[in-house]
Amino acid sequence: MTPHTAPDPRFPLYHPGYEHDGCGVGFIADTHGVTRNDILRLATDALANLTHRGAVDADTRTGDGAGVLFALPTTFFANLSDELRLPRKGGPIGVGVFFLPRHAPDEQHQIRQLVADILHERGFSQHAWRPVPTRPAVLGLKAAATMPRIEQLVLPFDADVSPLAADQKLYALRRTIESRLHRGRLTAYIASMSARTIVYKGLMMGDALADFYPDLRLDLPTAFALFHQRFSTNTFPSWSLAQPFRMLAHNGEINTILGNANGTRLRQADLHSELWADVIDDLKPVLQPGFSDSAHLDNVAELLTVSGRSPLHTLTMLVPEAWEHDATMDPAVRAYFDYYACLNEPWDGPAAITYADGRFVGAHLDRNGLRPLRLLRTHDDLLYACSEVGVLNIPEDRIAQRSRLGPGHMIAVDLEKGRVLTGDTIKPELARRHPYQKWLDENLIRVPHRPVADAIAPDLSDDRRLRLQTCFAYSREELKFTLEPMATEGKEAITSMGDDTPIAALSLQQRPLAHFFKQRFAQVTNPPIDPIRERHNMSLSVHLGRRRNWLTETPEHARQVALDAPVLTAAGMQALHDALPPERIATLDATFPTTDGPAGLKTALDRLSADALNALNAGAEILIVSDRQVSPERAPIPMLLAVGALGTDLLKTDLRLRASLIVESAEPRDSHFIATLLGFGASAVFPYLALDTLLADLDLETSPAQRIENFLKSQHQGLLKIMSKMGISVLGSYRGAQIFEAIGLGPDVIERAFPNTPSPVGGLTLEDLASDALTRHARAFEPDDPTTLVDLGLLRFRRSGETHAWSPQLLGAMNRLRKNKPGAYPKFSAASADLAPLQLRDLLQPSALRPAIPIDEVEPTDAICRRFTTAAMSLGSLSPEAHRALAIAMNRLGARSNTGEGGEDPERYTLDEHGDDANARIKQIASGRFGVTPLYLVKARELEIKMAQGAKPGEGGQLPGHKVTDYIAYLRHATPGVTLISPPPHHDIYSIEDLAQLIYDLKAINPEAEVCVKLVATSGVGTIAAGVAKARADTILISGHDGGTGASPITSVKNAGIPWEIGLAETQQTLRLNGLRERVKLRVDGGLKTGRDIIIAAMLGAEEFNFGTAALVALGCRYVRQCHLDTCPVGIATQREDLREKFEGDPDMIVTYFQNVAHEVRDLLSQLGAASLDAIIGRSDLLKLLPHPEHPRAHRLDLSPLMVAPAPRHGATFHTWPGPTRLPSPLNERIARDCSEALATGQSLRLDYPIANTDRTTGARLSGLIALQDHQTPLPEATFDLHFQGTAGQSFGAFLNHGVALTLRGAANDYVAKGMGGGRIVITPDADLTPLDEKTSHHTLAGNTLLYGATAGELFIAGRTGERFAVRNSGALSVTHGAGDYACEYMTGGICVFLGPVGHHFAAGMTGGLAFVHDPDDRLPTRTQASDVELSRPAEDDHDTTELHRLITRHFELTKSPIAEAILDNWPEKVGEFYKVTPRAILALKKAEGVA
Repeated sequence: MTPHTAPDPRFPLYHPGYEHDGCGVGFIADTHGVTRNDILRLATDALANLTHRGAVDADTRTGDGAGVLFALPTTFFANLSDELRLPRKGGPIGVGVFFLPRHAPDEQHQIRQLVADILHERGFSQHAWRPVPTRPAVLGLKAAATMPRIEQLVLPFDADVSPLAADQKLYALRRTIESRLHRGRLTAYIASMSARTIVYKGLMMGDALADFYPDLRLDLPTAFALFHQRFSTNTFPSWSLAQPFRMLAHNGEINTILGNANGTRLRQADLHSELWADVIDDLKPVLQPGFSDSAHLDNVAELLTVSGRSPLHTLTMLVPEAWEHDATMDPAVRAYFDYYACLNEPWDGPAAITYADGRFVGAHLDRNGLRPLRLLRTHDDLLYACSEVGVLNIPEDRIAQRSRLGPGHMIAVDLEKGRVLTGDTIKPELARRHPYQKWLDENLIRVPHRPVADAIAPDLSDDRRLRLQTCFAYSREELKFTLEPMATEGKEAITSMGDDTPIAALSLQQRPLAHFFKQRFAQVTNPPIDPIRERHNMSLSVHLGRRRNWLTETPEHARQVALDAPVLTAAGMQALHDALPPERIATLDATFPTTDGPAGLKTALDRLSADALNALNAGAEILIVSDRQVSPERAPIPMLLAVGALGTDLLKTDLRLRASLIVESAEPRDSHFIATLLGFGASAVFPYLALDTLLADLDLETSPAQRIENFLKSQHQGLLKIMSKMGISVLGSYRGAQIFEAIGLGPDVIERAFPNTPSPVGGLTLEDLASDALTRHARAFEPDDPTTLVDLGLLRFRRSGETHAWSPQLLGAMNRLRKNKPGAYPKFSAASADLAPLQLRDLLQPSALRPAIPIDEVEPTDAICRRFTTAAMSLGSLSPEAHRALAIAMNRLGARSNTGEGGEDPERYTLDEHGDDANARIKQIASGRFGVTPLYLVKARELEIKMAQGAKPGEGGQLPGHKVTDYIAYLRHATPGVTLISPPPHHDIYSIEDLAQLIYDLKAINPEAEVCVKLVATSGVGTIAAGVAKARADTILISGHDGGTGASPITSVKNAGIPWEIGLAETQQTLRLNGLRERVKLRVDGGLKTGRDIIIAAMLGAEEFNFGTAALVALGCRYVRQCHLDTCPVGIATQREDLREKFEGDPDMIVTYFQNVAHEVRDLLSQLGAASLDAIIGRSDLLKLLPHPEHPRAHRLDLSPLMVAPAPRHGATFHTWPGPTRLPSPLNERIARDCSEALATGQSLRLDYPIANTDRTTGARLSGLIALQDHQTPLPEATFDLHFQGTAGQSFGAFLNHGVALTLRGAANDYVAKGMGGGRIVITPDADLTPLDEKTSHHTLAGNTLLYGATAGELFIAGRTGERFAVRNSGALSVTHGAGDYACEYMTGGICVFLGPVGHHFAAGMTGGLAFVHDPDDRLPTRTQASDVELSRPAEDDHDTTELHRLITRHFELTKSPIAEAILDNWPEKVGEFYKVTPRAILALKKAEGVA
């Protein structure tokens, strides 16, 4: 019973493989391994309190899945023996849980017979089937309709069989049954089969699990239980995807799953073990076809564990901590991880994993700690781990310890020995299993980077170099604008305004193959990571050579070559040859005879693979794929095609893991080229022509050696950036993971070289690629020598170069419109059409709904204008004058402008002297949270959560210090002149359930605002959008790859994201397939200019339309691409006062432009016979192909997947849903009612409330009401003095306002005080039940990501907190007893005091504010980056020291902290034990200003 539905031809862009999930996860165990009757009940109770981490189907009742895994109740099944007519053998009892096809009795019979036959083969003499009691009435409609028949197969064992031996037999039995079920196409699923554990799970919410399974109400005895509540991005019923699986319950995403899956399939050929000697083939395939990444991780973990490793061992292999750069790690543990890097690549991605195999139960976090796991121990020997605290109603006086798992940490209970294990004990014990360091020393060859010699010179002659540059499509502008910045600065080149050139398949140039591939990126279901501030968790190391048997550990497993990084120089290649005997290296020729013509390419690929096989059989372990043999007679195979095809062929032969591929090529010259090669299987790249060009063709003062070193630095940083977009930390996992999508490549190319890579619209054939290669080759080796490189115009307009959408002609036409010239807009629209085809929409032609209708029957222009929005452009990237003009213009139209990330001046919330309204109706919440205050939030009609940006998805951003004027700093709560950093992820959105929480938060403070979530088009975006709709967003924006930007690396602008036409069509199809389309509005952006664009977007599913660049051009932008330099000549994208004076824009210019667009839309609707846009929204069947016979390649693209007729039974094609999009918030609403009179009168009051983990975002509604009162001065402190007892849910005190004081006696979950704009929060243990002493003062009282984006207020916690405390804090004051990793990251203001230890990577990217850390053991210097902050011991008479004393005193007064008391009692001594942490950016600014 595979979970994925087959692709539906009515929804061709949806694919089941795009599905994602998130969840709440945890376990409960007795720390001594004692069986108890209360544990299972506690687990089901916990699930009932985690339903907000799950989601429901469109039928509003079917949950996404919930389940429990616990110890097999042997006595329970033994007592059923008589009923089941089974003998009591006295040994273990095995139980398999089967999901059978409920409405197919014949198939049920076939399955039972198949199982019986296999049992007979395996020597099982008795078995019985037990129908599991169920109550289907508690299910939703879809769950009930798809519910399987659930039966348990009961198998008794003899007394001399141990439970472990029984489990090994049952594992082999289950895999055999699954294999034959799959071959026989029988639809059964085995949820578990074990003599030690059992799984109960189903398609329901957690609070219904025990109601559905009466067995779970029997207080079955167990020493542990895992539990899991699922939140899926889709609504397709899938009982088998509910968790836990057989061993794991997983909250996370395996970002490298395709590479991991390929690696697992390849390892099958070499699997051997004495344990499985006779049945090893029955264990294959290891991965169950059609299942999720979590299920596949479970498949592999189960194999490795049941084959002899403990689950602790298995998970440190598969999900290792960030060991590569940890100088403090035990050398033996480092050797352990180093050794296992030779065995397998990590399964990389955010993960909180709980697991149990009957002997051990435990939990494990990924290296970045991107999922929460809180721990709680009780005085009566319970250990509880969960995504949240408070899901169990455990009295405070029973709690012995509150803590958490940090990044890479683990905890387990050895149920047999009755002891609790932590990573500090687990990992050293594992490291002592074998002499790993000795094995490494004797077998692993390390080839470190060799510094480039000062006397390095070009290797190629001038003629040879120029010919190769021409042959491989180098451009003169590429040398100047791409290679030169790399050589001089060691950084990738930056540009602005986005990409307005054609997609590669529509280019009239012969583009390199890498240009057809787009980098994929994380959004919503998993976060990108920061490759600069979080570099320590990333690794570019490379292992070359053979990978050996997964099931054993020998010294020979380390017989490999290790490189520090994948980009090699000539010296690096020589070092490799010097280190290895010749027979271990073979070179393959990646060229083909020109005389063979285009057909010769396929022959050359076959020959390349044959040569590789011969080399492998001769003993080679490193294959160098080289195009050095290019000559007048031989053309290059496109290197990416060569690597992809070779890897594909080796995969088919099961030999891929016997060798590593090294590319020696003239083609790669930037990080995108190199990333594609690595992503499709190369292990290292020697870009010999790029390196030679750096030495010979650039007129630079930088020395030749420094150019090469800078280039390597830029390439490796670029690779880290590309990996980080997808949330991948380790190059070993990225290699071969194929994290790209193709735009414009046909099925024959994909099948031959890039299988499983999305290519939604087809495109060029192998013969086309061969023709391009031969054309470039002929140009390079023509009889008349080329004298110079051409300028291809890919980066800026050149008359003889690439076509640009914003051509001089189009800019001139817009200029005439701006001046109100007669007939200007029709000429502008015609000029845009004349440029076609550049994008996919240029290949589409709307057809009529019915005969044309009179124009006066079409909806008015005003109604059309109301559907328009302007893109998020911040006040900071834009000048105040331009930003204000956009807002005024859109308000005049009844449309909406967007603040962008940067806040908004509160003065704009009142009409100006001319009666104009400059309040932007859409206010953006982006990752930096700049300017996000309670007032900002309540002044919005729409709140947009920016998950990604079309021009640079998966990346953060920064506003250079020269743009941070006094005014901008005031709006962003920052320091003038100091660069501001926006992190790549939202640090409160690491999963789909986190997004649901932020939506809940925003609707708590502003219930009247709609919430929009901005996504960037990519394959699978529709499935993400389905999850966003289930998270209760009101609008989803699909942004195309050609969106604008104020600043972005060229490699991002050109190579990430896909056309919005594909993303929008996929989103429309997927939402309708899920029955969710009517719930949300769809908005689109990316290069929209004309009414025709609007019509096509509407037919593809959009009902609102977002304009960015066009609006700026209408305002006067000349498109000179200088936004990032602060040199905009027309005063639009600058903060320089001299340039702002040149701003001549006026809101009327924008109004005129949009009215003309709306008039054109109206005219087109009239011609189409449509009375309104609603009539054509989602009617993609009305789109037809527009022939372009003059274009040689346009006909190659297959746009039929975009043009499908809407299936009527799947509901509306646009937003119609009147249902509520906001979940009730009972405690918030009660507080608002209780405070309503005091709000009106200004009286102060104190109120007391109980609180539970289901009470989320407490205080936000009251804060919003206060903000709406527009107080000229903040309310007095503690005007509303609110006290709570219990465990607060997520986002306690989020967006708190002045005048509100929250005091919590108990504990809190994640996101406390995020967006705090004032007020005070105090969290202490409940002193009546838990005395606050030295021990309890070190408890973890709050979760992750506290004070995120706070702008003011105070936070005092008499305990420790989790990871990422005070990320982007820009004004709040805090005192806590310690924090986890990444505290004070990106902080720009405020003061944070830590009276206890902090984790690694403290103050990374901190550019403002101060921190103080009590550090008597002097550990902080190893936990900070000297480049970011300066550490000093505070002087007793310093002003900052006085403030430190004041804050600690206030902390003691509010919390009675014994730690604070001890420090204050010994102040002269203790003050010297603090470190004062000062950002170097502030010190540099003071130095520049002459301040000491």
